[in-house]
Amino acid sequence: MEYIFETEHLKIRKFEPDDAIDLYKNHLEEDVKKWIPNESYADIEEARGAVDFYIDCVKNKHLPYVLAVELKSTGELIGDTGVNEALGNPNEVEIGYGICKRYSGKGYATELLGAMTNYIAETFGINILYGRVMHGNNASVRVLEKNGYEFVREESGAEDDPYGNGMLIYKKVY
Repeated sequence: MEYIFETEHLKIRKFEPDDAIDLYKNHLEEDVKKWIPNESYADIEEARGAVDFYIDCVKNKHLPYVLAVELKSTGELIGDTGVNEALGNPNEVEIGYGICKRYSGKGYATELLGAMTNYIAETFGINILYGRVMHGNNASVRVLEKNGYEFVREESGAEDDPYGNGMLIYKKVY
């Protein structure tokens, strides 16, 4: 395995082809479907296609740049994190993260977001990062705020807001 960086409890690495099954299972969780519905995969083949795409993007250092998240103590794939261009501006990115339900509430998402923010800023020279959260996802709001992201606005009518409740936009200038 080629690890990109580590935190106290996590190892962040490139995806491997064998990760497709675990990625698929992780994204079947109800909280993923609820809070990031456009990130659920129809089947394992779709997850395999996503993993292949993520591998290619990381290999060629282009966006979206998505990485696998392992729990250090077990080597289990417990989540993923990534960035993509924000608002058509190559100097700004939107950051995303997800940790499996069975590992939530342990501070891993906060730990992951802090480390990923630093990694992206230092590696890619990006100094403006955004976090977009579906209105009502208070746990993700807390994760962003703990990492110094500040609320900037609410957005309506976003394609990734299937409930029409609005998205909360947070920003961090690194």
